Amino acid sequence: MRKAPKGSGLHPINEEINRIIAKVRARVEHPFRVIKRQFGYIKTRYRSLAKDRAQLFTLFALGNLFLVRRKLMA
Repeated sequence: MRKAPKGSGLHPINEEINRIIAKVRARVEHPFRVIKRQFGYIKTRYRSLAKDRAQLFTLFALGNLFLVRRKLMA
């Protein structure tokens, strides 16, 4: 994110850049929020790399279904 110098406003181009960065960040971070809050995945259990990877793939697949559940129900 671009910051304004002290005592002055942010240039309109930098405001637009900040807006674009915020949009991308929101799209990227939202699935992680769903997995953490809806499915309770806070810590990795460190069973084995294959099992952890399989659990994460499953959680992300469920998270994708959770995000489009309204479209699927219609």
